[in-house]
Amino acid sequence: MIRRQKKGSDVKVTFALPDTSVAGKVSVVGDFNGWTPGTHTLVKRANGTRSVVLTLPPGSTHRFRYLGEGGLWFDDPEADLHTYEGGVLHV
Repeated sequence: MIRRQKKGSDVKVTFALPDTSVAGKVSVVGDFNGWTPGTHTLVKRANGTRSVVLTLPPGSTHRFRYLGEGGLWFDDPEADLHTYEGGVLHV
């Protein structure tokens, strides 16, 4: 799930996955963090999901993927668009 919420002059973007979707740690990796694994690791929540919130500028477009343990790359089915580079998010 991807949720966008306007906060002042920025947009809070929540990336969330069911906790059971992938074993081990998962991080969201994209052009917003220099494609650096582990920078934005999803945290387990009481509601059965794991998520992370990023603050991004409105009107921006970003490419991203998820990275699980063991080098498992996967895409979010709720991305605005999918390309060979992964998901595309319009903020």
